[in-house]
Amino acid sequence: MDDDDGTSCSPTSCGPPSSLFSLLFASSPFLITFFFTTALSYARLFPLLAKLQQHPTSSNSTISDGEDHFLPVSAPVSLRQAHAEHAEKSTKRKVAGWTFAVTIGLSVVLGELILAEVALEALTVEVRGLLLRVTVPSLMVLLVGVIPFLEVQSVVGSWFGLRFGRDGRTGRLPRVAWGLLLGTWFGWLGAFWYIGRVVKVKSSEGGGLGNDVVMGKMGLDSTGMMMGMRFRGSDEEEGGGGLSRACLERIGVIGILSMALLSGFASVSSPWHTFADNRAYKKRPITDADIARKQVGLDATGELLATKRHRLRSLQRKAQAVAEGIGGSAAARSRSLSPGGAGLVGKMLGSLKTITGNGSGEAAEIKALQVEISGLETMEANLAASLASLKARQAAHARDGTTLGRLFAIPQYVFALYCVYRIFATVLTTIRRSMATYPSAYSPSFASSDPISRLLGLLAKHWDPKLDQVAWARQISFLLSGVILAASANSVLQTFRIFAKWMPGLLYQAQSNLALLIGQLAATYVISAALLLRSSLPREVGRSVGDALESALEPGFVDRWFEGWFLLASVLTAVGIWIGRKVSISGELDEWDEYGGEEMGNVGQKRS
Repeated sequence: MDDDDGTSCSPTSCGPPSSLFSLLFASSPFLITFFFTTALSYARLFPLLAKLQQHPTSSNSTISDGEDHFLPVSAPVSLRQAHAEHAEKSTKRKVAGWTFAVTIGLSVVLGELILAEVALEALTVEVRGLLLRVTVPSLMVLLVGVIPFLEVQSVVGSWFGLRFGRDGRTGRLPRVAWGLLLGTWFGWLGAFWYIGRVVKVKSSEGGGLGNDVVMGKMGLDSTGMMMGMRFRGSDEEEGGGGLSRACLERIGVIGILSMALLSGFASVSSPWHTFADNRAYKKRPITDADIARKQVGLDATGELLATKRHRLRSLQRKAQAVAEGIGGSAAARSRSLSPGGAGLVGKMLGSLKTITGNGSGEAAEIKALQVEISGLETMEANLAASLASLKARQAAHARDGTTLGRLFAIPQYVFALYCVYRIFATVLTTIRRSMATYPSAYSPSFASSDPISRLLGLLAKHWDPKLDQVAWARQISFLLSGVILAASANSVLQTFRIFAKWMPGLLYQAQSNLALLIGQLAATYVISAALLLRSSLPREVGRSVGDALESALEPGFVDRWFEGWFLLASVLTAVGIWIGRKVSISGELDEWDEYGGEEMGNVGQKRS
């Protein structure tokens, strides 16, 4: 706290206010961490993810520079190198790369701040306040505004074939493209804000969130209001502590929801591919001829798809230019520039009709190309997923034949059994909670019965007897969700490829924004874990962490919110895998023969 005479007080001592130099010196370890992590993420991690975006399955795929310029695999090597160099220097790639790197850097610093506060208690109030006043608002701006804006730009540009740069002839920005972009982005902001209203309603009905006197039914601990009011510059009760606190509430809830969905997805994928899938595919070995045949079909489909995309982009840009009054016929330009012409909304609607294939002389060709590209994208996604799956299984089977491979298979089976146990234990806990009414503090949860979480909670309590063992078990259970996702990454990837056969557009967008999605997920995971940490600490430490992160999620709400979405994701994943196998596998699980005729025959027929 700060006294009237300007001195700063910590819980144990008071002293004169620190100078700017001393604050920067005390913050230097965190600044070094930020710059090192950001530079490493941009120089090493982002290029790796960018390669996955451009080459999701292999090097033999259509090459994109991120600006809707595609090259087939048959392009000359020199042209492909120039294409790749142009992609690395593009402004769009640099913005996405630095956004991803800064998000990762800030997330690491925030985690370091919380750990330093809890474990070391070496930070003064001023140093902690300075770092948090920079870290937390910066993360919120990135998570709520910047990253969604870049993702929306990618999706809108891909779906409608729009470009957002200035026109080369007029120097004007395209109104239709930016109108759609901003409209969609503001729609995201509205949905983000509405999430908080939904959570408040749920908490008031089920008593899920905290019921503090000041916050009413906001659902969060009132000790977190201090920082929100500090940002606001007011002690008013209205607004629940300010915009900063409201955004953190929603980020925390979204982070828990995301981890629940992903961990549920992983908890089903890992045992499925460990027990059922691997055993079935051991009945028939995968040969190099199977992989080569699949590769030929993928290459042919990729080249044809690149040609069709080139033609569609050309027609859509021409249509956009006509709608903006930049190109096209003289009559079209005169209509767009006439005083009685349509306004901005009319131009947007007319441009959408033109771009999607309605209301222009080239509508039939645009529609035909869209249908063909959709079919080719589905075929390419199916072939790419099947090829990657074949290669992974061939490598896994070769590894299983070695002594080291059999040794590494033991923890894989143990982990798969734990995933099965986690699902069934969560189901039983949910049934117990639904059959009786429990106080929020004594509500049953999976964390209270999970042996790993309980053991680690006992170790934490042995380290500090003041810690709440049940609360720490809940915290560890949430952290284990991230471990499950990381440990079952290969199984998750194979399951995602199964779903990609039905939704190739979703796969394409996920690959195009892979780095941004990973940065977004990492930051929300850190913030959600830190919010949960608030209720796991002693009062004197927990209050300082709560002041830093504005609020703490009430344990009863966290259990219901996480376990409900976890079970939903598990059920949907199991149903999706079962349906996918029934649809794609004929009798003897010979998936790699599914598209045999399509690769060699249909692709050649489409070429003609």
